[in-house]
Amino acid sequence: MKTVQKFSKAYLESCSKFTTVEIVAFLEGFRELHAVKGNENKKEKSKLISIKVPEDLLETFRAKATLENIPYQTQIKRLMREWAKA
Repeated sequence: MKTVQKFSKAYLESCSKFTTVEIVAFLEGFRELHAVKGNENKKEKSKLISIKVPEDLLETFRAKATLENIPYQTQIKRLMREWAKA
């Protein structure tokens, strides 16, 4: 049986005033709170996407990642996480 969370009208009203930034901050905090501690390198479920990137930018990015001994897609994900946390 699943637990059902009940919210007061006052709480729901206060939540309806959240800005987009506050909602994103809440969701990120929730995600971090429920992350498995001590298992940060656990494989996360990923979604395959398609994105157009200028060829010269991609070549430069891949070359720099290779020089730093980092898989370029891993570096892209790191940069995305850092930006999302900022």
